[in-house]
Amino acid sequence: MSEVRDKVLERFLRYVQVDTQAEEGAESYPSTAKQLDLSRALVEELRQIGLADAAMDQWGYVMATVPATSAKSGVPVIGFIAHVDTSPEMPGAGVEPIVHRDYRGQDLVLPDDPSAVIRFADNPALAEQIGHDIVTASGTTLLGADDKAGVAEIVTAAEYLVQHPEIAHGPIRIGFTPDEEVGRGTEHFDVARFGARYAYTLDGGSRGEVECETFSADAMTVTFQGFNTHPGYGKGRLVNAIKVAADFVSRLPKGALSPETTEGYEGYVHPYVVQASVDRTSVKLLIRDFRTEGLKEKEDFLANLAARTVADWPGATVETKVEESYRNMREVIEQHPQVIELAREAIRRAGLEVRELPIRGGTDGSKLSFMGLPTPNLFAGEHNFHSRLEWVSAQDMEKAVEVIIHLCQLWEERTPG
Repeated sequence: MSEVRDKVLERFLRYVQVDTQAEEGAESYPSTAKQLDLSRALVEELRQIGLADAAMDQWGYVMATVPATSAKSGVPVIGFIAHVDTSPEMPGAGVEPIVHRDYRGQDLVLPDDPSAVIRFADNPALAEQIGHDIVTASGTTLLGADDKAGVAEIVTAAEYLVQHPEIAHGPIRIGFTPDEEVGRGTEHFDVARFGARYAYTLDGGSRGEVECETFSADAMTVTFQGFNTHPGYGKGRLVNAIKVAADFVSRLPKGALSPETTEGYEGYVHPYVVQASVDRTSVKLLIRDFRTEGLKEKEDFLANLAARTVADWPGATVETKVEESYRNMREVIEQHPQVIELAREAIRRAGLEVRELPIRGGTDGSKLSFMGLPTPNLFAGEHNFHSRLEWVSAQDMEKAVEVIIHLCQLWEERTPG
């Protein structure tokens, strides 16, 4: 399928040059209008490859249909979903993708910042990439493989199915979402209009991965109220909320319960945004646990820690607010075992080893599963997410396209008739 590799790579290189960075805390939807630049282009591209109903709605969701080719009735509608936005944690404008052909195990020095080096020793997945074509950014931006690799793979698979009507499959729905990176990717997603019985997100890492469990996640805001007055006359009166918040953060465990000290099925708390002034300072924290009940345990710990902190700062007060983000998709997907069984079989048909790992994060599929659309996650070839050192393999993207095609065939094959 070398022609598939060329097409998916060409698309990917084109997509990553469109700045689609999302914005944390924006009130608009999507959070940035520039995400729609790529979404509008995708509508036109989908129409050009033969998906006549391709359209973008008022919220920026792109949906389209690959019509069924099977003579069977009752083949379920299957969806494939990816997100167009990129992380707000790293610059996404001016991406200059570089293709490192026929990779031979060397460290990859990114030319726009020689200190940005993708080291073979630090990236175990590179050992599987000998002979592959590795795509990176130039050193000052992220690449955008998360999740434009998934977008390119889905479009390429749709084009292949249209060009090969001899491949029997049921109706296939395609969906591209905005704002996944800021936790709002499904906020206005119309599951009924999408019309799929089951779906898969293409938003994962190494080839062969299938993921059906994520963290359960909440966001917690801890707000410290101080008292501001002229610092020249502040003795005995001024209460600096910035200092109180800093004291709170310094009391978080240093050897446990953080992203930098946990792995596997261990959860964490993670302060990631501070909005600071002397009078009022808020600390936003991510709360993550594979057990949903574990979220409450961590939130109680943080609330107690905040209360103990303000007790040492006379005049300070504290408020806490918890917002639900998403829940572990396993709670839904385990009720639909065929969704995972066919994903495993599609990966094997593509000549790959099946790898099943928990996602130490979330995907659009986390919320979609609880909205009535069971949606596990498949590999897209992404590595070093949200980083200047992000990379993807053209051969892995090719394999992801192949897995999509096999999945479409398998759902048709397993339908009686």
